[in-house]
Amino acid sequence: MRHKIIVGAEVNQPIQKVWEHWTKPEHIVNWNFAADSWCCPSAETDLKAGGKFSYRMEAKDGSMGFDYWGIFQEVEPLKNLEMQLGDERMVWVSFDKVNDTTTRITETFEIEDENSAEMQRQGWQNIVDNFKIYSEQH
Repeated sequence: MRHKIIVGAEVNQPIQKVWEHWTKPEHIVNWNFAADSWCCPSAETDLKAGGKFSYRMEAKDGSMGFDYWGIFQEVEPLKNLEMQLGDERMVWVSFDKVNDTTTRITETFEIEDENSAEMQRQGWQNIVDNFKIYSEQH
């Protein structure tokens, strides 16, 4: 059994807007990176159980990049996503309405073995923080 890490944020947007910003490719490309030196030039989602997602992650200087991909195991609109990554790790994202203008996102992920748990926690939290900034501005 893999170790899990939880990251999250409260986003000052209604749950419908947060869901759209998290799941639609035209929004994902604007926030899905852990550092300002990286970008997400493309994103594809087939938002249904059994549907595939794929996000291209690249260093802005072109020095490195990778595809972050997997299969949606469960999609419950405005509530949660369950995904299995290409390396078989699991990711769960929950969307909780705090009030009419605030939504809590909680993302739980199984860690991989190449990077330290703290590095992974910080990277995934940075992505959620980027999402919060983007979503609150759009």
